[in-house]
Amino acid sequence: MKKFKTLLSLSLISVLLGGCVSQMPQVVQGQNTKKGAAIGAVTGAILGTVTGKGNKAKRAAVGATIGGIVGGVIGYNIDQQAKEIAQVLDTNVNNAPEAEINSPDDIIVTNTNNYVKITFRESMMFPTNSDKLTASARYKVRKMIGVLRNYPSTIIQVVGHTDNRGSHSYNQKLSERRALSVARIIKESGIPNRVYKKGCSYDKPIVPNSDEKNMALNRRVEIFLYPNENFVVNQCI
Repeated sequence: MKKFKTLLSLSLISVLLGGCVSQMPQVVQGQNTKKGAAIGAVTGAILGTVTGKGNKAKRAAVGATIGGIVGGVIGYNIDQQAKEIAQVLDTNVNNAPEAEINSPDDIIVTNTNNYVKITFRESMMFPTNSDKLTASARYKVRKMIGVLRNYPSTIIQVVGHTDNRGSHSYNQKLSERRALSVARIIKESGIPNRVYKKGCSYDKPIVPNSDEKNMALNRRVEIFLYPNENFVVNQCI
């Protein structure tokens, strides 16, 4: 009887997994998709081994299959989100190590294993010492929202940064207000995603504040897109 129940359970899982795979978009796997699937498979195998009753090898195999699919979906979403965001913002995904420093673009889209990152230069976002978005910035943020509607579970984090001119407290408030301006547009669009905002003052420069060119690079707003709450981190540290 136990063997019958085990076989029945495995059969049902196979059917469910088959359904999941058949509905996956037919795309070439990106680097994050493969890494996500591998991590998920290992995690699932471990959980399958240490939980439940019965044959450990079978539980590990089932856990690895489920974990691999879940991990692959997360990786796929990160890769795909980055491509779609870059497309609507009229740019490309640029994962070069020095992209934020060397790129002449006003908007830089990158992605890691854990999130998509969109960097907006201050020059196209705000007038000097202001938290009022330019018309161009509003247009770009709203175009990005169109993609986010397809990913309602994505967690959105908006982070403001300044250069080191002025007091830390002044820049802290300015960075928070700028992050809030962007976060408010996203939230007021009606999408169900959770939206967080944070100001970092001048605590996390990407280059030394040694001249005007570098200061301009440090004045920026970053939007991070996470698969779920477990991936969210403090981007000011």
